[in-house]
Amino acid sequence: MQVDIININGEKTGRTIELPEEIFGIEPNDHVIYLAVKQYQGAQRQGTHKVKTRMEVKGSSKKLHKQKGTGGARKGNLRNPLYKGGGTIFGPKPHRYETKLNRKVKDLAKMSALAYKAKENAIVVMEDVTLDTPKTKSFAGIIKSLNIGKNKALFVIPEYDDVMYKSLRNVAGVDGSVLSDMNTYDILNANLLVLTEKAAKLFTELEEETA
Repeated sequence: MQVDIININGEKTGRTIELPEEIFGIEPNDHVIYLAVKQYQGAQRQGTHKVKTRMEVKGSSKKLHKQKGTGGARKGNLRNPLYKGGGTIFGPKPHRYETKLNRKVKDLAKMSALAYKAKENAIVVMEDVTLDTPKTKSFAGIIKSLNIGKNKALFVIPEYDDVMYKSLRNVAGVDGSVLSDMNTYDILNANLLVLTEKAAKLFTELEEETA
């Protein structure tokens, strides 16, 4: 898959890069995408929901009246779940929502998401960007040259760069990710995938290593 390399002004440089068909040209598997997104979203949940049972609420533990002979229904104590202020029956308890996925399944999901972006022509390769100091305005100008409007963009760099991260974190509609940390949800959540030239080359190197 040939993709034009553009400069920071959004203009074609006359150079192209070959993205491996083994990653970007596969037939997407919707089910593994669903599993990967479900796992990601589950991991974001805190799972701290909690209600008090009848053993945890305040109130006397004394039986309200004797079991028989009153003419009324038998009753326990005030902490009975049927009374106002009583405990909750079968309420939620803290637990984790994380699920486990095999590495091969997660890799296939990520490749499927990338294949969808390739089919939609929603992948841009930009020449490497270097900023001396963190400056949101400078990075915002680069993103503006892509004419993405109100769409979301995922900007992918080959390795963590503190200056780059501080420059893009406050730009509306833009998320940044190191290539190794990029996940299926991030790819699908973006309307446009922007790869730096070095990040794009890593795909080719990775494919050569596994060949």
